[in-house]
Amino acid sequence: MAENVIPLDETKLPRIDTFSQWLDAQKIPVVRGFFVEDLNKIELAPWDLYDALASFVILDGTGGVNDGYVCEIGPGQKIKPQKHLYEEMVYITKGVGATTVWQKNGKKHTFEWGPGSLFAIPLNASYQHFNASGSEPARYFAVTNSCFMMNLFHNLDFIFDNDFAFTDRFDPGSDDYFSGKGTVYGRFFMTTNFVPDTHTIKLADYSERGKGSTNMKFDLAQQTMGAHISEFPVGTYKKGHRHGPGAHVIVLGGQGYSILWPEGQEKRRVDWRRGSVVVPPNQWFHQHFNSGAQPARYLALRWNNWRFRFFRMTDGDGSTYTSIKKGGGQIEFEDEDPAIHREFEEAMKKAGARCRMGSYHPGCTQKAAAAG
Repeated sequence: MAENVIPLDETKLPRIDTFSQWLDAQKIPVVRGFFVEDLNKIELAPWDLYDALASFVILDGTGGVNDGYVCEIGPGQKIKPQKHLYEEMVYITKGVGATTVWQKNGKKHTFEWGPGSLFAIPLNASYQHFNASGSEPARYFAVTNSCFMMNLFHNLDFIFDNDFAFTDRFDPGSDDYFSGKGTVYGRFFMTTNFVPDTHTIKLADYSERGKGSTNMKFDLAQQTMGAHISEFPVGTYKKGHRHGPGAHVIVLGGQGYSILWPEGQEKRRVDWRRGSVVVPPNQWFHQHFNSGAQPARYLALRWNNWRFRFFRMTDGDGSTYTSIKKGGGQIEFEDEDPAIHREFEEAMKKAGARCRMGSYHPGCTQKAAAAG
């Protein structure tokens, strides 16, 4: 038995959130909500830790499992060298440059990047980003699991001053770690550490989410976090589905909108274009609609890598493309609210385009368009 019992309601002992305390200490802006209209227009402020301009992007749908930030490196400038015991994926929104990565007392590896490049920082390796342009800034958006790791260990020295080298994830003797080479397993499961251009990389059939849909799923730097790219044709939209938190959906091309809703509650709509980000909250249904004249492509940076099993985050195996009638998380077209398709047809009319879903959507009134 404890010798000294202090009633909790008298002490009002505060709960400790190590990540929030660290966040406040950085003294840069924090973007909230569940939608960002344009990553390249987020206002930034000087961040001493990186010696660059930055802003945190902590959207509601992250659920405390991951977080993001935008960083801009001035012309001819570089960030301070960094090292941390949390995972990080980097998407270049604009500019050209290079990154150098190294292990303690090991060989330095440098690779170049440009708009649309995607890569991951090997866990606890040192790194530094450089802007290769002398006249234009370079900007990137990073998704990390720093909030999870900081609150798990609640010791910042352990996070930022840990000498352990994960050589199983990053072999300092490797010459092609960031070469852009990848290995595809099955239909669309790729292991790589660097994607030179997310806008042009070839995708594979993913008709489970809708006719004409394509996809590629990435294992980057053997992280527990993962990524995928998805594209769907003009005049179409994705099936409604739900999953766990933390999926940062970054629009790479095209224009359209998404609707999001908790089961049984009112639907919300956000209109997006290249550079927009939406993070659906945990277990909210959501659908993505291409209402423009070009294919719509997006990159999702999220929790859970296809290769390394960690914990289910309420998704289950394959549940996001299994019908809700079979216990999954996907709404088939024949089961969706008819108002959803009517709204899409109206959006297409306003854009001067045609719906192309007549042959496989029971509610489509433009049957002839689908054949074209």
